[in-house]
Amino acid sequence: MNPAGEHSFDDLRARLGQEVGVSRWFVIDQARIDAFADLTEDHQYIHVDPERAAATPFGTTIAHGFLTLSMLSAMAYDAQPRLANLRMGVNYGFERVRFVSPVPVGARIRGRFVLDALEERAPDEVQLTYGVTVEVEGREKPALVAVWLGRRYLEAA
Repeated sequence: MNPAGEHSFDDLRARLGQEVGVSRWFVIDQARIDAFADLTEDHQYIHVDPERAAATPFGTTIAHGFLTLSMLSAMAYDAQPRLANLRMGVNYGFERVRFVSPVPVGARIRGRFVLDALEERAPDEVQLTYGVTVEVEGREKPALVAVWLGRRYLEAA
């Protein structure tokens, strides 16, 4: 399924349990890490001090786990299929989030999305559940795995 364009409920139902999209690669450079640290006021040295971080088991600075999680929004724009007649979508939360391995500075990450569930909650509302894996280029172990819930509100028929 190409996430570009609009898809009906039937299109999505036919893809339950399958991968529905993969995002582009995003570079996690020190500037992005530093900006996130400034926004969240989380300046732990393993994220923002390359000299001190070099002496840790990571050997370099690493992205905040919450930075990796926050990147899911951009990844979703690339990879999640868009429902036809969409009025708006909202993040409903997560059933599960695990930070499986660190993202070292300079790494590229991308998201893979599997549609796990589709629940019609009202004539103009649907809840989508995605299994999400954030890959680190060149590494076998993912950075993050999550079960992500989203609500989609449709134009009235």
